[in-house]
Amino acid sequence: MNTRKKLVFGTSLLAIGLILGLVIASNFNIENQSVAQSKDVSQQSKKILEQFSTALAEVSDVAKPAVVNISTTKNVKLQDNPMSQFFDDPMFKRFFGEESPFRHPTPRKYEAQALGSGVIVREDGYILTNSHVVKDVDEIKVKLSDTAEYKGKVIGVDAKTDLAVIKINAKDLPTIKLGDSGKLRVGDVILAVGNPYGLNQTVTMGIVSAVGRSNVGIADYEDFIQIDAAINPGNSGGALVNMDGELVGINTAIFSTSGGYQGIGFAIPTNMAKSVMESLMKGGKVIRGWLGVNIQPLTPELSKSFNVKEKNGVVVTDISDGGPADKAGFRRGDVITAFEGKEATSTRQLRNMVANTSPGSEARVTISRDGKPMVLKIKIGELPEEKLAAAGHTEGSHDNKMRGVSVQDITAQSREKFSIPAKVTGVIVTNVDDSSPAQGVLQPGDIIQEIDRKKIDGVGDYEAALTKAQKHDELLLLVFRGGAYIYVTLSVKE
Repeated sequence: MNTRKKLVFGTSLLAIGLILGLVIASNFNIENQSVAQSKDVSQQSKKILEQFSTALAEVSDVAKPAVVNISTTKNVKLQDNPMSQFFDDPMFKRFFGEESPFRHPTPRKYEAQALGSGVIVREDGYILTNSHVVKDVDEIKVKLSDTAEYKGKVIGVDAKTDLAVIKINAKDLPTIKLGDSGKLRVGDVILAVGNPYGLNQTVTMGIVSAVGRSNVGIADYEDFIQIDAAINPGNSGGALVNMDGELVGINTAIFSTSGGYQGIGFAIPTNMAKSVMESLMKGGKVIRGWLGVNIQPLTPELSKSFNVKEKNGVVVTDISDGGPADKAGFRRGDVITAFEGKEATSTRQLRNMVANTSPGSEARVTISRDGKPMVLKIKIGELPEEKLAAAGHTEGSHDNKMRGVSVQDITAQSREKFSIPAKVTGVIVTNVDDSSPAQGVLQPGDIIQEIDRKKIDGVGDYEAALTKAQKHDELLLLVFRGGAYIYVTLSVKE
């Protein structure tokens, strides 16, 4: 064998050897991967997962029997077909015939059906659900967890919280214990039980994403629990359950751009639902507590103006004549810092606390007045029907020292024309220039009633107050706007 042949032969053997080596190494890696993949889960991990799984199953078993499926029917009337007379015209019949499909009358009514959920709160057939599930419907059918069906009757609805109570003619029904929703923390594990898309007794798991959600636009009184447990159409009125198997909320709404689950759901806390439920069961309507004040949030600017050290609170902007707060000695400009020992952190939170207090009961309200803390005792009244007065503005202007702001006196004619209440005094803002320091703070139609806590009865008082105000960095104004009083601060620096 010549040298060239030996070299080729040797190279071939080397190539074969490399290939065999790669194959063996590959098989070795595959075997090792197989060994790694077949590695058992540790006993400790198995035990933890088994305990967690068992706990979820037990909580579900406690909650599911008390959750019902609610189906409703509503008769919807349609308007008459405006073309019906045209279709009966002889000329129309000549071309299209007596049996033209156009001539068939449009159905004048049809049945609209919807699905929801509910929670049995009393063994004699009382069920808590959402107002929007059963309001203004003609028929309610309730299916229990054992598939038994009953006809439901509306006991009462409260659109302000989106809650309702219905009843079925049954006894010895399974119920669920009401928990303290105030103990919920962000991150707590919860279960949602309901009837999404008609799928009875569906349980989903998640965590509490947030508490105290308001300004969502679902109801007048909002204090929602935000959750990420999957809820969908049909879950409304279902149960939100904690890990003790207690009802802590009524699932109410979802935030979605598609109509389905997107990880954001809202539930009404039981601490709010309980008082509403009891009122509906007792008298078919909700009776709410009332202080008789108008309030606004305490801002850092207002804190400085009112010499308040507390960071949280609400400012009293108006007091109803003869109302509970008036009788208790409240004054405009008082800053409410606590109600019954609980800190008043926002107007929404204070409003909810008062509304949930029984009329006739006595409450202790902590306030700050002229920088000094005080406690006032007040007898809670019953919330009357809200009546709003509309404020208007007149034409014209009056030179003054608030640059770019034009005002005028309130006259008998303007009171009658713009329905200004008799107790409202001050000057009417008629114009605010774009270059004015008040741009974005005041607006035409505002009635300035106080400047730095000094009452304004007319343009003379207004100008005198502004002359003194030049010594201050900030100006505190009491303004009547849209039927309510608000405090605003305004810089008067040049």
